[in-house]
Order: sequence, then structure tokens, then C-alpha cells
Amino acid sequence: MAGRQRLAALVAVVLLATGLTGCSADDASSSAPSGSPTPTSATPTGPAKPTDRSPHGVLLSAQLAVQTARRAKVSYRLGNDAGAGPLFWQPKTALQIKRSSPADAEQLIVVDTVGYQGGDAATAARQGGRHWERFAVPADPDGRREVPYAGLIDLLNPVEALAAATADGVDARFVGEEKFEDSTVEHYQVTTTAEKYAAAQTPLPQARRDGLRAALAPGGSTALTLDLWLSDKDQLVKLQRTGSGDTGRADDSVVYTDLGGALLSVQAPAETDTVDTGTRTVSPLAR
Repeated sequence: MAGRQRLAALVAVVLLATGLTGCSADDASSSAPSGSPTPTSATPTGPAKPTDRSPHGVLLSAQLAVQTARRAKVSYRLGNDAGAGPLFWQPKTALQIKRSSPADAEQLIVVDTVGYQGGDAATAARQGGRHWERFAVPADPDGRREVPYAGLIDLLNPVEALAAATADGVDARFVGEEKFEDSTVEHYQVTTTAEKYAAAQTPLPQARRDGLRAALAPGGSTALTLDLWLSDKDQLVKLQRTGSGDTGRADDSVVYTDLGGALLSVQAPAETDTVDTGTRTVSPLAR
């Protein structure tokens, strides 16, 4: 009996000491300790957070980093199209691209749901001296207006790429450390499909997911490989997508610089240099 009483007293002391260690006034607003589950609300306000430094955990950290950055300068090659300029993906979409490949328009600008194209002498000659054509995409059956050049934006958006890279059922692996420009980066590779990539974009309307899936699967390709290079801050610095089908091949690359840059901006052209051309449907990217 005396032994049981001593054991009960010892357990009580241990429990009391543990409770005092974990509940001081200074810790009232602290976050959960590392390795413990973080309480969640019925309506989560942010993305899943990484729990380890496995390939999946690192890619989750990269996803959080780009969502926090909200903007970057992109330099891309997508099939026959290439260009560079600032891209904003949150809280609203904005884009200003100068193309380096032959195309119908030398420059593209998107400010929320309004698009502009032109900025060159050919547009000015066609539009009586005004360099820019302004347009909007026709409203959907619910009256909602889509973002112009949404097909291009979905291929450039790093949040979408990392949503696909961290989706259930994809295989991610660490390739190794490599040199990229003047920095050492970590190279990760993800094996997925165009179908899974598009399905991971749950915030997008179905029409945009369908368009993205088609753009990522030229020639009927099924397998899709994502190569992602991350900085020492888990920021995405380069993305490459490759895949092949019976009659075509996906081979896209996007380089991201100045993530979260305070000096990045997108400006709508001056009204006096703009012609309103109404609504139009923007064609998908050619491969």
C-alpha cells in the first residue's frame, strides 16, 4: 500500500511539473511546438504548412513562399511563345509582358479583368496613331468576367505549379544541389499528369482547368514531369515542364526573379493612347 501511495504521489508530481512547463503567461499566444498538430478552424484561412524536410515538405514550404510573395518577374518560353515581365497573382491578377518572339502583339497587359495588347508601331498604324487595344473577355453564363490571357497566366503562375507538385498521388524526389546563375539551388522533380495538374487547381473554374489540361498535353501526352529549382529560402526560381505524346511535346520553362519585389508594378496604358475594341476570346497558346 505504501508503495502504491509513493507511486501515485510521483505521478502527480510529474503531471504537475509538465503542466507548469507548458502553460506560462508568456506562452499564452505562442504557436504549437514543432512536431505537434496545429489547431485548425472549420474554415482554414491558408494553405497546408510543411511538417518536415522531405521533398513533399519542402515543396509545401515553397508553395507557402510564393503565396506570400504574391508577385514576381517572369521570363518564359512556352512552346513558340516567349517573353518577360512582372506577374501578380494575388490579391488580383495583373500582368505586363514584352514578347521576344514573333506574335500578333508585341506587348500584353492585364489589369484584373481588362486586357490590353499592342504597344508597337503596327498597332498604331492600324488604330489611327493609338498604340494600345483594350478589350475584355465575354462574360460566362453566370455573368462573371474571366481574366484576359488566363491560359497564359495559368501556365506562368507559380502557385498553380506548386499546387500540382504537392497534390495527392504525385511522386516527388530530391535530385540534388546545382548551380543556377550565381546561386546554389536545390533541384526537385515531380512526376504527374496533365489531368492531375489541372485537377489540383480547385480555385479555378472548370473551363480554365480544361484549358490548362489541354495546354499541358499536346499530342495526347499523358505523363508530365515537373522540374523545380528552389533557393535556400524555398523560393521557386525556375520551373520546367516536359511531356510527350503521339503528335506533340510539352517543353516549357519559366524563370522567377524578384519574388515579392516592392518595385514591381503593372500600369494600364494612357486612355489617350488606347482604343476600346470591346470583347474578344483569347486563343489558347500554340505549341
